Formats: sequence, C-alpha cells, structure tokens
Amino acid sequence: MQDLLPKQKREFNKLQKRLRRQVGQAIGDYDMIRDGDKVMVCLSGGKDSYTMLDILLGLQKSAPIQFDVIAVNLDQKQPGFPEHILPAYLESVGVPYHIIERDTYSIVKEVVPEGKTTCGLCSRLRRGTLYGYAEEIGATKIALGHHRDDILETLFLNMFFGGTLKAMPPKLLSDDGKHIVIRPLAYCEEPDIEAFAEAREFPIIPCNLCGSQDGLQRQVIKDMLQTWKRAHPGRLENMFRAVQNVAPSQLADRELFDFEGLEAKREKQQSQRIEALDMLAYKA
Repeated sequence: MQDLLPKQKREFNKLQKRLRRQVGQAIGDYDMIRDGDKVMVCLSGGKDSYTMLDILLGLQKSAPIQFDVIAVNLDQKQPGFPEHILPAYLESVGVPYHIIERDTYSIVKEVVPEGKTTCGLCSRLRRGTLYGYAEEIGATKIALGHHRDDILETLFLNMFFGGTLKAMPPKLLSDDGKHIVIRPLAYCEEPDIEAFAEAREFPIIPCNLCGSQDGLQRQVIKDMLQTWKRAHPGRLENMFRAVQNVAPSQLADRELFDFEGLEAKREKQQSQRIEALDMLAYKA
C-alpha cells in the first residue's frame, strides 16, 4: 500500500473498520462460518474477491473461532490472461492457494453466438468446476465476492427480465445439497470496496470475456440504481432491508403461501374466539 498522508490514513482505517464490521455482522447474522470450517475463497482477480480475501484473513486472526482459508482461482484460459499475477500476490500474503486450469473460454466462444452475452454459460461452467474442486479438497464453505449492490442488481434483473422475485442470498445450499455458498460481502457497498481495493493496491485483473461486452442488462440495472442513489439518498439501503423483510402473505406466490386455506383458517380463528368468550362467560 502506498504511503498515505495522515488524513488519508485515518480515512482508510475508518473504511477498513467499516468493511470488517459489515463482514463480521453478515457472518454472524447468517451463521456463515463455524468453528473448524474450511473456507474456499473464490478469487477472480477482481476488486471484490481481493477485498473478501483480505477481510477474511484479517478476521481469521481475531475471530473467536478457528477456520481455515484456501484461495482458489479458475484460470479459464482467456487469451492474454496474466497467469503470474495471482500466484505472486497469494504467495506474498502467505495464504494457501490453488489455480485450476480449465479452458472454459473456448467452450463459451464456440457455443455462444457472436454478439450474445456470455455471462450465463460462463458462470455455469465456472460454478460446476469450483463446486467439484470444493468437494475434492473437503471445503465446508465456498465464499463468493458478491456485495450488496450485486444482490440488488440481481433482484431487479430477475424481476425485469426473468419474471421472478429473487436475488442472491447471503448463504445458500447448492441444488445438489453438497455445498454451502456464502457471500461475506453481502452488507458491503461497491464504492467502499472500490476505495479499499485502490488503497490496498490489489493487482486487479480485468475480465476480457464478459467485462468488455456492450449492452449488458446488468449494467443497465446498475446505472438505474446509481441514478436512484444520487437522486434519493437512502433508497438502496431501504431496498436491501426489504430483501431481508419479506411478507409472503402480501405477495402472490401460491406455492409460498396457502391462499386456499384462508377460509379454513378464518373458521378456526372464529371458533377459537367463540370458545374463549364462552369460557369467560362461564367463569363470570
């Protein structure tokens, strides 16, 4: 980290404490990490995963529980990918790591038509590879670097383009029931992560496969949310609280709430009221 002026150092310390507090709170609220866990931190080379690893390593030293951290990167064989950067960084911070080499890049470019977004297929291939490696090394938790803004963007992406009301949960069980995925940065804001990554001078590796695509739906949603944030301070905080405070009876999912059983519920409650009144009358 470059030499900072006293004021800059104070600001950085405040930022670091805020991120550590938010990560610690998310871990506690969702029981993300338990004593004896082996946490596989998925490191892409972007600002989010670098920050997640840095904060988790700091918490590892001060947490009242013991847990192991192993950093894992998937080298997807994108042309020009600087293979030396991540190993050099991980060795410098002294964390155990492994680089998985899978040519998913060629698969994506072969399957996805030119001009179409590659994110969907790319993420599925990446997820399958990482899940498989987590099972191989006996990792009890898989940590991903999604933050609060990612969660809100996914919420609106699914509503606008998928017709579903879902986002990214801070903790989930994989469909096959084998893996628990955690998102320790769930309470952290992207601008804070950007500032932290810049101050820590992480060796950022851009994604040339998907990050350079034009017209991504996620970018449209991101721009919309940032416009709201500037025009209406506090709106994103309220929206994230809404994700945490769901009222199933006030939505319309018949699988989630028993609408057909409301009549029976009403009759039962009415009967209980009558019985209670009869009991009071009897005692009087």
